[in-house]
Amino acid sequence: MKNIIAKISIWAAAALVAAVSFTACEDEPDRFKLTDGVPTVYYIRPVKAAAADSLLTSAYMGNSICLVGDNLRSVYKMLFNDQQAVLNNSYITDHTILVDVPNEIPNEVSNYIYLINKNADTVKVDFQVLVPGPSISSMSNEFTPKGSLATLYGDYFVDDPNVPIQLWIGDAECSIKSFTKGAINFEVPAGAVVGKNLKVKTIYGEVTSVFQWCDPRGSLFNFDTDPHPANHGWHAQVIETDETALSGNFLRLGGTDVTMKEDGAWDDGHFSFEYWPGDWDDPVTYADSPRLTDFVDFSDWQNMSFKFELYIPSANPWMAGSMQIICAGVDKVTDGAAGATDIDGNTLAGANNTFFNGNVLPRGLYTPWASTGSFDTGDQWITVTIPYANFIYGADGTVATGSLTAADFTSLTIFVWSGGLKGTECNPVIKIDNIRAVPNK
Repeated sequence: MKNIIAKISIWAAAALVAAVSFTACEDEPDRFKLTDGVPTVYYIRPVKAAAADSLLTSAYMGNSICLVGDNLRSVYKMLFNDQQAVLNNSYITDHTILVDVPNEIPNEVSNYIYLINKNADTVKVDFQVLVPGPSISSMSNEFTPKGSLATLYGDYFVDDPNVPIQLWIGDAECSIKSFTKGAINFEVPAGAVVGKNLKVKTIYGEVTSVFQWCDPRGSLFNFDTDPHPANHGWHAQVIETDETALSGNFLRLGGTDVTMKEDGAWDDGHFSFEYWPGDWDDPVTYADSPRLTDFVDFSDWQNMSFKFELYIPSANPWMAGSMQIICAGVDKVTDGAAGATDIDGNTLAGANNTFFNGNVLPRGLYTPWASTGSFDTGDQWITVTIPYANFIYGADGTVATGSLTAADFTSLTIFVWSGGLKGTECNPVIKIDNIRAVPNK
């Protein structure tokens, strides 16, 4: 195999840019034919026309680039370091190749692009593949107890013999058990402090999570130490603890002997958790059942998320009905006399189940079984995150006609019902803990 090294200085490339007009990358798959000879590369540029006058000597993984030269239809195979690129004949002409830098981290770094023809002749072009710093997207269970295993999800989790990958919760370093480019399995350290962010450091940089371990912010219900009743509406759902509990009590919807119909038929007696503020004082003071807005600032609700931990045993998967997460102001629902006045002069709606019927009031819908037909959490607790900006649906899963304001977060109703999808009759056990409203950043 012959190695032909093409090294082009930036000045020579600049001269070529001035002398050679850019050739449009043609989309002619039916006319593509591999040519003989070896390719020549004059320069590399961005794909977008607006940036076409810029020369590239490096690019990040996953970015698209355009190689400009001659006889480029002779290229049979292309490597960036030791990672093979995907070539699409539709984006190859005699004078240009559009290609994505491979998204896999190279094992051996040579800082070359290798252009190989059908005779295995190889042209080497100077080019550096840049690896981004790590990113963090989520954690399997943000309330994982100390000493237990958890998984951190993200990207570009890279190890290096001289700079090993590291993970901390606050100042407490975690023991990493295994990792891939997109996930780190680790043990929550004994020294972890509640409310601290997670940080990952690699040879390419470091990043801090936007979420916190055992996040104390925006707590609405932990079913242990809430400063308000956990059930406050028409139905009192089961609040219990068992060997699966994260800590203390959790809310349970459904049960091994409770059937969810395939269409998610109405069964608020087993599948609806209600917290409606209000009392029978005159005026209503909310002394014993305060508004949730008295605990959490919802003024910037569109940049916040609804979070909770969820446990669904594999023996009782969830296969029908959507979890409707419904927020409503005191003008829509309260636990008290309809038409009463509260201490702020608001006229109260009283207790009812009509405020969330239909497709006017927007709510969040969580239907994790929809893609596969069945969902459980593998006998583990997981964290569920639903941005409040996604609270746009009506009861049947279509987009609601109404809108939410900060005043609509005084109450909370969680009702597994309808959602517009037909599933499979089941007996789901749905355990919920640590309901909270937290900022996205």
